[in-house]
Amino acid sequence: MASLKDIAQSCGVSVATVSKALNNHSDISQARREQIKAKAKELGYFPNQAARALKTRSTMDIGVLFADEHNSGLTHPFFSQVLEGLKLRAEEKGYDLTFIGIKSNPSNMSFLEHCIYRNVDGVVIACVDFDQPDVQELTRSRLPVVTIDHVIDDCATICSNNMQGMYDLTKYVISKGHRKISFVHGTPCSATNARMVGFFRALEDNGIDIPDVYVRETPFLDDEQAYNITCELLALGDRPTCIMYPDDYCCIGGMNAIRDMGLSVPGDVSITGYDGVPLGKVLSPKITTYEQNMLEMGKVAADKAIELIERPRTGIKNITVIDGQLYEGESVGTIK
Repeated sequence: MASLKDIAQSCGVSVATVSKALNNHSDISQARREQIKAKAKELGYFPNQAARALKTRSTMDIGVLFADEHNSGLTHPFFSQVLEGLKLRAEEKGYDLTFIGIKSNPSNMSFLEHCIYRNVDGVVIACVDFDQPDVQELTRSRLPVVTIDHVIDDCATICSNNMQGMYDLTKYVISKGHRKISFVHGTPCSATNARMVGFFRALEDNGIDIPDVYVRETPFLDDEQAYNITCELLALGDRPTCIMYPDDYCCIGGMNAIRDMGLSVPGDVSITGYDGVPLGKVLSPKITTYEQNMLEMGKVAADKAIELIERPRTGIKNITVIDGQLYEGESVGTIK
């Protein structure tokens, strides 16, 4: 493989001039840069990443820690789009992504040790148990860390506007005349806590009070548990007219339960999901949901990680909130 010295000899210039031309320094003329780059391509030159890392102390590599409880990986209905946005923006800015996880972990290293072993410049963390000691060790390290939908001190966070999203969705349900509204929320986390605030604020602002039995908990994406909870809610003497679920897949589980009990959506019971996955728009009826801007969250996470990597002294470890939008669908009927 050709070296900088080979290119310099072919072009009759110094190695320093070749290096400046390939790195687009302004003190090299456009014509000279183009000549040197053309010769580099002709000779089959590729930069030595290891040598570059030694010189710049940067590998242009962002670690991604992603391990959801369902082991859905890159097929996760929410985080797959976040990861796609992360990948697109990182590539635009010349960065690679390296997944930091249990299965790719050599010699049973901790997450921080694995990051050091892979020599990543920073890490984006999504959909993990943030109470794990390994995760806490990583977030407290000197590595730039960006979290998705979970707030941690001294880390940058990119999150969906969960409180406003649930407020808007609940307000829409109320506008359709519903007062007996059940809220099946996800397992406790930052996103769930914010959504619960949005839900109860919407009820409070409209003078609505619901019984405690209307508020239930299920793991995210667990359509079977959502099915069972729905059966229990509909067996109540004073059952809800609308059931709100933590995600669209749980909503589908609820829809199946309603139909298996001989009832219809939204004729007998109205339902809402959350996230806005494409599957919800091809069902009949289309799921009323809140569409999170997942692709944008991934792009902004990449921007923030690169900011903290390239500007270690001035990069801001703040919370960036990404708005979504209400999708009315067809699964909420009107109560007259």
